[in-house]
Amino acid sequence: MASDDVTRTLAAMGPRLRTVRERRGVTLTDVSRATGISPSTLSRIETGRRKPTLEVVLHLAQEYGVGLDELAGTAPEPRSPAPPSFGDDKAVLPLTRYVGGLHAHKHVLPAATQPPGRPRQTSHEGHEWLCVLYGRLWLALGDQDLVLTAGDAVEFDTRTPHGVANAGSTGPVEYLIMFGPQGERLRLRTPPTAGPGIGGGRATE
Repeated sequence: MASDDVTRTLAAMGPRLRTVRERRGVTLTDVSRATGISPSTLSRIETGRRKPTLEVVLHLAQEYGVGLDELAGTAPEPRSPAPPSFGDDKAVLPLTRYVGGLHAHKHVLPAATQPPGRPRQTSHEGHEWLCVLYGRLWLALGDQDLVLTAGDAVEFDTRTPHGVANAGSTGPVEYLIMFGPQGERLRLRTPPTAGPGIGGGRATE
């Protein structure tokens, strides 16, 4: 880094330190108590009247919970999210980082330009839960043919041959999938229904 760049970086660090401190909602006195750096020194650094030493910057970065690159203004720009992947004209948007066990995806099928044939079926180990968000989805499950609409959900063993297609021609179909590759299943849990004896009722003898 050239000397001019170093000078500009140090000059800009004071306002960044002030911004981070104010974002955390703490005063110079609060920071002084936590770091042992006097309020007057902190004030001079924030206003650019004093260049911060590396030791001071390290203390403040630790106190504020930020990286040195953020204080120096060298943090990389946030990357745009990866575009959805497409396969067989289908968009697949992962909703979880797959590390084993249940994971979820959102699928979008484009509108059918012509009446589709029966969906091609596959089978494999696992268990799947599917819920339609929008549109009409044709699910070929074994020998059954189901047309699901928004709010419909199905759960099935993926060893049963299955396949899907857009059953509508007016728009896309969007649906969620939760899949357990080892056969994991969703566990439906609801709060117990309050009975007559709840809330001050007489105990049963």
